[in-house]
Amino acid sequence: MERSIFVDPSRCIGCGACVAACRECDTHRGKSMMNLDFLNRSESTEALPTVCMHCVDPVAPCAQVCPVDAILVSEDGVVHSPDPSRCIGCQNCVHGCPWGVPKFDVEEQLVYKCNLCYDRTSVGLGPMCATVCPSDALYYGTASEVRDSRPRRAVVDIFSFGAQELQSGNWMVVPEEFSLVTFPLVGP
Repeated sequence: MERSIFVDPSRCIGCGACVAACRECDTHRGKSMMNLDFLNRSESTEALPTVCMHCVDPVAPCAQVCPVDAILVSEDGVVHSPDPSRCIGCQNCVHGCPWGVPKFDVEEQLVYKCNLCYDRTSVGLGPMCATVCPSDALYYGTASEVRDSRPRRAVVDIFSFGAQELQSGNWMVVPEEFSLVTFPLVGP
């Protein structure tokens, strides 16, 4: 993906605009696929917006564990929400996602997840969550745009989950010193 979502937790103000905007995406039928987690509510206002990272390497874990191939990855790297005509509600994708993104709807017995607002991004528009973010904690653009606008910050797309490394299609923005300790630096 040339343009991606960049998540910068240091800029999140916890306003919830991303959650509300996600509900407006035509493909979700009024459901929000965003997680807005407050990290330590009793001591801090820090919040973390969590979007689907659209994993690319290896094949997205959610798609790998789907026994009926309901989760498809398009050629442009978008990991789509499970096809409701194929999804059997087994929740393998819910448990297989290291980010905790897919959501199981108990009433419908179906799983939903972010599809990067494919109805918008496939025609050059930004995803709803990043479009409305007032602090640019969610930004839709290129790695060079983010690097240019956020000095002393690194953009990373390779994450370690125990012994497994996973490359994502979306990126996380972190302080450079943190990326050197925890994540490998990505890009020039």
